[in-house]
Amino acid sequence: MVHLNANEVRQLLHNKFVVVMGDSVQRAVYKDLVLLLQKDCLLSTSQLKAKGEMSFEHDVLLEGGRLGPMHNGTHYREVRQFCSAHHLVRFYFLTRAYSPYVEKVLAQLLWAEHRPDVVVMNSCLWDVSRYGRDSMGSYRKNVERLFWRLHRVLPESCLLVWNTAMPVAKTVSGAFLPPEHRLRRARLRADVVEANFYSASEARRHGFGVLDLHFHFRHSSPDRQPDGIHWNARAHRKLTQLLLAHLADAWGGDVPRGNPVGRWMWEGPASGLKRAREGRESAGGRRRRIR
Repeated sequence: MVHLNANEVRQLLHNKFVVVMGDSVQRAVYKDLVLLLQKDCLLSTSQLKAKGEMSFEHDVLLEGGRLGPMHNGTHYREVRQFCSAHHLVRFYFLTRAYSPYVEKVLAQLLWAEHRPDVVVMNSCLWDVSRYGRDSMGSYRKNVERLFWRLHRVLPESCLLVWNTAMPVAKTVSGAFLPPEHRLRRARLRADVVEANFYSASEARRHGFGVLDLHFHFRHSSPDRQPDGIHWNARAHRKLTQLLLAHLADAWGGDVPRGNPVGRWMWEGPASGLKRAREGRESAGGRRRRIR
């Protein structure tokens, strides 16, 4: 895997509007991308742990977070945005793949002055652990609704990348699951695998790109945080590089080959670029998102 530096990332995403949607892991995806657009360094431990702060590396908290009451419930909201002269990156915190709130977000993207060039998204952990006994059945239905709506709302030029949920540990700390949901801890690992299989299949069925993070990080447990859910800065920089390579390939751009792998990078077990090409080919005559 090659390592793109900050200058190369700025070139790749020049005049692009990138939207990231998902849980706290996807918030770290947003943060690492925003950081790398500005300088060549990794996120600090405090930056990874921070939630709902008023500003992070020159971004702005637009909604939720510390602008309102802080809590760990399913109605928590957090919308962040980084804007420079030639880059726009926005994050929406989600606790469910499809909901009235997600529909509200999609409406904002549909009618906004600037339409997104890239949407990077995942919703899984909250879906399968916080919404009752039939959470997996509800998740499958919501994923179907989500991709059906994305197919109709996003512009033809927009590239959607569905991130599969990253692997969780055998033991997950109690901080993630409140007492009334802790019986699901024993099944969470298996539920994530099942949910990933279904969501990735559904994404490909609609012609969307899939970045299989569960596969890429299946042997990376030393870089997982003690809570069994979150990941360290080293893992998130690898994730960002995988995502950027996926985008470069989808857009037909050249990734610099002479740039050495950074000391925080290592070769992944498989290339996410192959999946992007396969997604384009399997889309056939259907409406295509990747170009």
